[in-house]
Amino acid sequence: MRSAKDFFRPLAVGAPAPVTEVPARPSRMIHFFDPSNEKMAARVPAMVGTVDVLLGNLEDAVKSDRKEAARAGLVAIAKATYFGEHTQLWTRVNALDSPWVLDDLTTLVTEIGDRLDVVMVPKVQGTEDIHYVDRILAQLEARAGLTRPILVHAILETARGVVNVDEIAAASPRMQGISLGPADLAADRRMKTTRVGGGHPGYLVREDAEVTAGESDVFGARPTHQQDLWHYTISRMVDACAAAGIFPYYGPFGDIKDVVGCEDQFRNAFLLGCVGAWSLHPVQIDIAKKVFSPSAQDVAHARRVKEAMGDGTGAVMLDGKMEDDASLKQCLVILELAERLSETDPELAELYG
Repeated sequence: MRSAKDFFRPLAVGAPAPVTEVPARPSRMIHFFDPSNEKMAARVPAMVGTVDVLLGNLEDAVKSDRKEAARAGLVAIAKATYFGEHTQLWTRVNALDSPWVLDDLTTLVTEIGDRLDVVMVPKVQGTEDIHYVDRILAQLEARAGLTRPILVHAILETARGVVNVDEIAAASPRMQGISLGPADLAADRRMKTTRVGGGHPGYLVREDAEVTAGESDVFGARPTHQQDLWHYTISRMVDACAAAGIFPYYGPFGDIKDVVGCEDQFRNAFLLGCVGAWSLHPVQIDIAKKVFSPSAQDVAHARRVKEAMGDGTGAVMLDGKMEDDASLKQCLVILELAERLSETDPELAELYG
């Protein structure tokens, strides 16, 4: 175990000092693109300023014979594009047991490390994975002469990763956040679903059967309610991130055409504490923006509670409901998010007044 005194010291001579607090930049949508796909790459400059995070994906969605092209494409895009203050550039590197990840890190940090905000690491199993990436990044940052550290984002997509999520979240000052990776996690858990995120109609509860003359009609019509396969895991991840001072995210929703289901799943994650989600198609960008931005009604209510509570002690009645210290804390979460989003989004600034 590293000493607490050493936790915020650089892991390599000449590397930048680690951050003591993760920057709270808007990241409602992490929009994935394949840098080896010329059509996708050509759209990137126009998306700057319209999305919170653009992520150059080098991992699963890129075929093995296109890995080097994707890496080179991301370098070219980063060098040719000014991302400004409101859009972050992230990348998802290849898995740590792959033959490509070392070249991913070496090339990206030394070539475009000054433009790269976050490295997303897939299939994180435990703290050893974060420590490995942490040390390599420090060495490469020192070689490249970077003045700020590149942050690390872990994907939770193995059963072992879920078991170790508390330790993963607190493994390094570089930790920016954690995303749920439902497809790989489902396979690792041997869950019997082939869906990428979202619910499953077979995962349900059924109401009791009607009883007539003392007999239960078990085969009669009985309403059912679909449950959320990911509720426990998201809650577990949110708690770990909150305790470590980093940010939790929902991952992919694979059914691109089901915009209603996507919005529902994103909203579930938002209500549980996630700050954003992945977008795999442009249609999901606006869904994430809508869901992970508090509504004008919620912001207005939060302001009323804050004003009514005065010094924050005691309790008040508003619209027939009791508001107290706990209510105020909930409202301050909404107001802090609204203020942060208003700084970068003129439409929301006007909506929130």
